[in-house]
Amino acid sequence: MRDIRRYIICAISIGLLLFATSCNEGGPPVESPAADSASAAEDITQADQLYGQRSDLLQLRRGIIALRQALTKDPGNYDAAWKLSKFNYYLATHTDDAKERDDAFKAGIDAGKTAVQLHNEKPDGHFWLGANYGGAAEHSAIQGLATVNDIKSEMETVLRLDQGYQDGSAYMVLGLVYLNAPSIVGGDPKKAVEEMEKGLPFGQPNAFLHLHLAEAYKKVGRNDDARREVKKILDMTPDPNYLPEYKEASAGAQKLLDQIDHAG
Repeated sequence: MRDIRRYIICAISIGLLLFATSCNEGGPPVESPAADSASAAEDITQADQLYGQRSDLLQLRRGIIALRQALTKDPGNYDAAWKLSKFNYYLATHTDDAKERDDAFKAGIDAGKTAVQLHNEKPDGHFWLGANYGGAAEHSAIQGLATVNDIKSEMETVLRLDQGYQDGSAYMVLGLVYLNAPSIVGGDPKKAVEEMEKGLPFGQPNAFLHLHLAEAYKKVGRNDDARREVKKILDMTPDPNYLPEYKEASAGAQKLLDQIDHAG
């Protein structure tokens, strides 16, 4: 009799559990994935607007927060991931705070890796991952030695996927690797010139490509060619969407021109 009573109690418990489960399955989910995606898209739109004010780093930081929110709401959102890598790169290369710089490069690398994992066949994640690798390398000799091949690998992937991405910027970054790396790990100014020249058919509006190519020309003793690239920068009509970058590039171009003229 005791065994029968125990069996009945057990059966009732199982029945109640199955009933509760069926009710949960039939009811609406706590959060709708579509609603999360829509909200994440709004965050990304807000972040893009804030990026337009990136000369004010406070606005850029707000944009980074918006992109983090977007990824929290929609972890599979590729645009949020690669843009977070891009925003962090800009912050890292413009802040005066060394800790914020290092943290931003790390966050940019992490976001770039996430983007690559989400869509390995798209160039954006690879490019900004490589850019953050390169930025971090400039501030640490050990880090630089460890990531030269990583930078090259990401940029070569970008070129395979979209040769003209960001107006030839992948060629520019590859050239910078050869220009700035120690010779022991493959640094070669002549190779830097070769790589950046490959980007010129795609990079006429790319002020930084012309600037870094001018730097490479100067380093190999081709001052007339360097002056020609500087003139391209100073004569170009900047894209309104890239005014902060153009201002930086034109200031660098004028400084480089002064150095060349001073050297004779």
